[in-house]
Amino acid sequence: MAKKKTKTKDRKTSTFNKPSFTLTSQQKLIYGSLLMILGVLLFIAFLSFFFTGKADQSTLGALGTRDIEAQNWLNKLGAWVSDLFILKGFGVASFIFAGLSFLSGIYIALDINKAKLRSHWIWGTLIVLWCSILFGFFTHKYDALGGTVGFEMNSFFQDYIGKIGTALLLLFGLITYLALRFNVTGQTFIKLFKSAKKDLKTEFAIDGPILATDTAAIPVDNNLSEEAEDMKSNFNLEEDETSPSIAALLNHTKKEKEEAIEIEENVANPQDTEVELEPKILKEPQTAPKNNSELQVEVNNAPEENFEIEIEQVEEEVSEHDNLANKLVADFGQFDPTLELSKYQFPPLDLLKKYDSEGITINQEELEENKNRIVETLSNYKIGISSIKATIGPTVTLYEIVPEAGVRISKIKNLEDDIALSLSALGIRIIAPIPGKGTIGIEVPNKSSTIVSMRSVIASQKFQKSDMELPIAFGKNISNETMVVDLAKMPHLLMAGATGQGKSVGLNAVLTSLLYKKHPAEVKFVLVDPKKVELTLFNKIERHYLAKLPDSEEAIITDNTKVINTLNSLCIEMDNRYEMLKNAMCRNIKEYNEKFKARKLNPNDGHQFLPYIVLVVDEFADLIMTAGKEVETPIARLAQLARAIGIHLIIATQRPSVNVITGIIKANFPARIAFRVTSKIDSRTILDGPGADQLIGRGDMLYTQGNDIIRIQCAFVDTPEVEKITEFIGGQKAYPDAYLLPEYVGEDGNGTGIDIDISERDALFREAAEIIVTAQQGSASLLQRKLKLGYNRAGRLIDQLEAAGIVGGFEGSKARQVLVPDLTALDQLLENENI
Repeated sequence: MAKKKTKTKDRKTSTFNKPSFTLTSQQKLIYGSLLMILGVLLFIAFLSFFFTGKADQSTLGALGTRDIEAQNWLNKLGAWVSDLFILKGFGVASFIFAGLSFLSGIYIALDINKAKLRSHWIWGTLIVLWCSILFGFFTHKYDALGGTVGFEMNSFFQDYIGKIGTALLLLFGLITYLALRFNVTGQTFIKLFKSAKKDLKTEFAIDGPILATDTAAIPVDNNLSEEAEDMKSNFNLEEDETSPSIAALLNHTKKEKEEAIEIEENVANPQDTEVELEPKILKEPQTAPKNNSELQVEVNNAPEENFEIEIEQVEEEVSEHDNLANKLVADFGQFDPTLELSKYQFPPLDLLKKYDSEGITINQEELEENKNRIVETLSNYKIGISSIKATIGPTVTLYEIVPEAGVRISKIKNLEDDIALSLSALGIRIIAPIPGKGTIGIEVPNKSSTIVSMRSVIASQKFQKSDMELPIAFGKNISNETMVVDLAKMPHLLMAGATGQGKSVGLNAVLTSLLYKKHPAEVKFVLVDPKKVELTLFNKIERHYLAKLPDSEEAIITDNTKVINTLNSLCIEMDNRYEMLKNAMCRNIKEYNEKFKARKLNPNDGHQFLPYIVLVVDEFADLIMTAGKEVETPIARLAQLARAIGIHLIIATQRPSVNVITGIIKANFPARIAFRVTSKIDSRTILDGPGADQLIGRGDMLYTQGNDIIRIQCAFVDTPEVEKITEFIGGQKAYPDAYLLPEYVGEDGNGTGIDIDISERDALFREAAEIIVTAQQGSASLLQRKLKLGYNRAGRLIDQLEAAGIVGGFEGSKARQVLVPDLTALDQLLENENI
């Protein structure tokens, strides 16, 4: 188990995206050596030009003649190249090209990143141009300084802005270079100026003449005070009228020393948490201690009554780890999880079918007829209406009415069946009142409904421009607006409805939305299909989007036993991800992935880019009927905890009653979709309120995320459309295998034979053996009762006990014979096995 898990982890662990060359290591060494030699040759040729350039002018036209010899150290080719670069080119600045060539050879030979090399070439070329123009001021004295390029460009600028303007333009270019290349800011110059000023003051205070009038400028320093005492003894000075200035100075210095010592004692005393600073303390010119505090206080040496404080902000220190991360981002860019499938193309819209009857047609006669019947029905019950307006949707029309004053809302709500009778409608739904409006809504089905195609929903601006983590386009609401929601914020979705009302089409719409928006590196699907026919089309994108167990042959799970193992495997994945988030000090998957993209997390420490995982379960009730509690426990764990680490559940069932979905699971599914059901009780079971029983079917659904209920016509995506999408994705380059989940050993193990390998025994083997030997009864039901296990795991333990020689073989309805008489013999048997 551990072996496979490590193998899976290694496959998923991503390294930093290093730029890849098409050359082999040997070819890189050859090419790099060539560039280094070329750089050396250019340097020799350029250097020789300053000694032999004039003598070689006559040989430049005879490059193809072998009889004529040039004085350049590299002969005629060196004379021609140096003349081209220095005299006709950029002048002395051409030496930078020789250095860049040599540097390029080192980078390529040693396989260092080319992003930094490209930066060197760009900035190096700009410096060549800048130096050439600068030396163009002196080209009239010596041509080789700025070259032809520098002279001509300098002359061009001087013709328009003069020498002063050209010099200022060059200064601006230098400032721009320093700011962009070395991140120099205005604060940098201020700090340099202040530092120089401070050094001058300190130097003047120490080395300058000591005057009686400069007593405020003398720093409080023990060494200086000692020097003053020595001075006093050497000169044999007494505190009298013969030397008043020096005596006053020495007394002042001694006094300040005592005050400084007293202050230090007060600060060092742990009982004195507050230190009162008087103005005389600010006379000390000591620099602030070098620590990580946000502010440094610089005190000017001034008289006691006229001191001033300068406050200088200190930039927060960046840790060594962040420096490394910033350097990696600067060299390689942010980590790109899509790099392995960088040429992946999203499915085009042409794969989705465009229907002729997509546009909403307004039938004025139908609207007028329905309006009159609603008004007439309400007037029959003496309910007056002050105004009414209609909003036409794809399948239903919303009539908003404003009743007259004094009419009770409950009176209108009770007339639901009467209004449906008068309109001869399939079923109407009354919203009393409409949230956020002072009106009552009556939803009436249209006589001719409009198809909401998946193409129109995917092509909408709302979906295309959404920046959601997991955008899902459900369809269109009653105002004909595209409904796009974020699965990552739901965080789980419960879909319910009667058979044939559109649950499977709704699941296909959800999956199609994610396929059109997310790269295979960003989202993975775990598909559970007990029907075995609804989700099989997605088999073609197994190596792109699907996740599965390591030993599973098919990614789409149809066997209930594998469903249990997969759900438990997702719980292991959830725990592993939470451990990674804890180590990375992140709260959710979005923060973690952003930190990983910024290269602040090391893959060697087990970190990796985490894709979202969407678990889709069709017909959940069938799983509960066959597996029961073994499915409920992992589902409950995932529903409660998996949101933060990017695992989201979409569960479809016919009726989410208590025996199908427990209250703990249901409480973690605030987002719910209800297709048409047959009774109000079923509607309340799904939505905690009525309304789903009044839907008209064929994708007509109600969506709620814990607050308002919205009526939506689900987008229709047909099987041929899904097949085209999966074929288009499946035909592209894919990962070597599907996304592998952590291995999970189920209660019934992985094999069907009797285990002989001791390492594969169940964790409860020893405890089960002690129970069997103590009771002297070898039955699986005994283990079920004592250890509270399922039948499968208990049977597995019995098989392992048989293989170990503790119980006998199967004897039909009888309990197995126990072959070990007591616990002492059992201990001896197990010890012998370990030997």
